[in-house]
Amino acid sequence: MGLVNHTVVTHFILLGIPNADSLQTILFITFLAFYLCTLLGNLLIFSAILADPHLHTPMYFFLCNLSVLDIGISSISIPKYLTILWGQSRVISLGGCMSQVFFGHFLGSTEFLLYTVMAYDRYVAICHPLRYLPIMNRRVCALLAAGTWITSSFHATILTSLTFTLPYCGSNVVDYFFCDIFPVVKLACADTYIIETVTLTNIGLVPMICFLLILASYIRIIYSVLNMNSAKGWRKAASTCASHLVVVTLFFGPCALVYTQPQPSKVLMTAVQIFGNVVTPMLNPAIYTLRNKEVKAPDSHLLAIGVKHLTYLESLCA
Repeated sequence: MGLVNHTVVTHFILLGIPNADSLQTILFITFLAFYLCTLLGNLLIFSAILADPHLHTPMYFFLCNLSVLDIGISSISIPKYLTILWGQSRVISLGGCMSQVFFGHFLGSTEFLLYTVMAYDRYVAICHPLRYLPIMNRRVCALLAAGTWITSSFHATILTSLTFTLPYCGSNVVDYFFCDIFPVVKLACADTYIIETVTLTNIGLVPMICFLLILASYIRIIYSVLNMNSAKGWRKAASTCASHLVVVTLFFGPCALVYTQPQPSKVLMTAVQIFGNVVTPMLNPAIYTLRNKEVKAPDSHLLAIGVKHLTYLESLCA
């Protein structure tokens, strides 16, 4: 039996955003500005919440988790893509590619689950206000937050293992700006039907379950709000849920746009990934905190300084 001469892939080459070679300078400045705003904004919010005892509540505890997630999500692909735009090496090692796949799905799944937990937090706050603190005590909040991270780590480990147990012995050129499952498995030297089916089902199943749970929470919230006779109660409920609804829409909207398409185009997939990895992490701190009265009028001097600087950064990046 003759032996086939295959070269085992030890690294990949990222081509970047399709059809954007003439926009490298503009993209570099734009991505860098968004990334810096994301880092500074989320770090300011994280530090400010830790520094102000008045904000040591379940909602702001989950916001701290969200800030960490946003920094992580934006750091998965942007630094490497900035080096590509700067004209440096497009090569990414096999380990680096595996890390991008793992952390992309790990942090993405964690964010889905965290939004679901935050919806439950809002449900308890509005529908059971007198029992809110006993229900959402520190132990429960810690368990809910830890559960989102641990569950997502198993989810990402399974997907990453299935992806990189496939043999890669041919082309190593990834037609994308970072390593994700579908662009990478196209390069495998084996049948990828099973991994693509499992991945699509798995990726679609997690957001769908989270969305249904969030929807159920808000149906119950709306029912409770409609039974309120106080206009003040209406306004308080609206201010409590408005920020969460906005970020959920920004997060789930693009996903729904992709999964409702029988065969989503590369342009649509790229636009959704850029929005989710670059734009949303920068907007979340502004949406969640700058519109909140507790943050607008804090007792903490550090938080006041943080809000002032974040407002300025928001105006620059908008």
